[in-house]
Amino acid sequence: MSATDGIAVVGGGWAGSAAALTLAQAGRKVTLFEAQRTPGGRARAVEVHGHMLDNGQHIMLGAYRETLRLMRLAGLDARHALLKLPLQMRYPPGQGMDFAAPRLPAPLHLLGALLRARGLGREDKLALARFSSTARWMGWTLHTDCSVAELLDRFDQTARINRLMWHPLCLAALNTPPERASAQVFLNVLRDSLGARRAASDMLLPRTDLTSAFPAAALNVVQSRGGAVHCATRVDRVAPASGGGWQVDASGSAVGGALSAQYAGVVLAVPPGAAAALLDPLAAAVEAVAELAAQLRAFDYEPITTCYFQFPPAMRLARPFFALEDAPAHGHFAQFVFDRGHVDPGHAGLLAAVISCSADAAALPQEQLAASTAAQLAAAFGDPALAQPLWSRVITEKRATFACTPGLARPANATALPGLVLAGDHTASAYPATLEAAVRSGVEAAKLLAALR
Repeated sequence: MSATDGIAVVGGGWAGSAAALTLAQAGRKVTLFEAQRTPGGRARAVEVHGHMLDNGQHIMLGAYRETLRLMRLAGLDARHALLKLPLQMRYPPGQGMDFAAPRLPAPLHLLGALLRARGLGREDKLALARFSSTARWMGWTLHTDCSVAELLDRFDQTARINRLMWHPLCLAALNTPPERASAQVFLNVLRDSLGARRAASDMLLPRTDLTSAFPAAALNVVQSRGGAVHCATRVDRVAPASGGGWQVDASGSAVGGALSAQYAGVVLAVPPGAAAALLDPLAAAVEAVAELAAQLRAFDYEPITTCYFQFPPAMRLARPFFALEDAPAHGHFAQFVFDRGHVDPGHAGLLAAVISCSADAAALPQEQLAASTAAQLAAAFGDPALAQPLWSRVITEKRATFACTPGLARPANATALPGLVLAGDHTASAYPATLEAAVRSGVEAAKLLAALR
């Protein structure tokens, strides 16, 4: 059996969905395999008490150009699918600080936010201005990468601005503690948001679950163009085919138990460890593949925990989300809380508290973590009722992101094997493990195979 002109995409997360959509738009016949029943990978929908929620609350940025472009390509209207908010770091009334950018052209929006900011002293505001001006003068580039904590020290940031602005931003963007996080990647994120046009710094909250926000729509397009999507189907082996191209062996109920077919090319859009396992049988023949598999296994990971709390529908926070001061020693782990009722009327009274770098929090019994986080919300907003939700649910994504450390070597999309490429937020990129990094990687992987025959 000779290789077909089709392309196999292994993995239906945001990277795999982006690759599949890009290939389908280029006229290639795509077959996508996803091990889970629901596409989306580490950003997917789960059912909780009758609600379709996410396995982790996410926030996007206006700087996510490829994500927004592909959402439009999949037929989604971002104006209705996303709630757009100006750049802000706002704490509950009377706590922390209140920093929100007015809708002015860049960089006037940042100047306006700085002048109007409450809860910051003169030294804090000067430090924030110094950081922005120095980073711009440096072109947002370091000669040698270092930790975010070291960068903040070099830029003479105050303890208060570190605690209220930079530390939570670092955790939200890189999901890595500032003491271990890459300063260069942090600067890359700031360059494309704070340092770009005003719209790039907008914060975007999905109004629907994350599977519906892109993967499901993208895969519908793939199917409408003659492609196939097999969920609940695991790829067990990828090997060179005797007639050229690649043999893919898969198993699952969606393919009647087992499927073996040939393709002109393969996109491995699965987590690093899963990609390494599929590459292992090929490593003996190609030294570079053995090195790649070892590199994929070398990643360290950080978890993210989301605590969902349902209150009576009449309960509503003043804003869609607030920053929170964490105090792990007191059982206060959450850094942000989102009021889902602001983005979806069907979620009235539903709060999502997010804990980045949540290893310590996730080690607690779920009931204890939910109770302590609810108590944190009650203390932050001065409302004892927030300590008594109708129900709660704790969801921890144990390997939510790789640890984004200084100088981390990440693999390229291309491999030493012709016709086999990688996709995922762990591949070489200026960005940390974000939805945008995943989508960009998927698009680049697809481009490598689009013209393959």
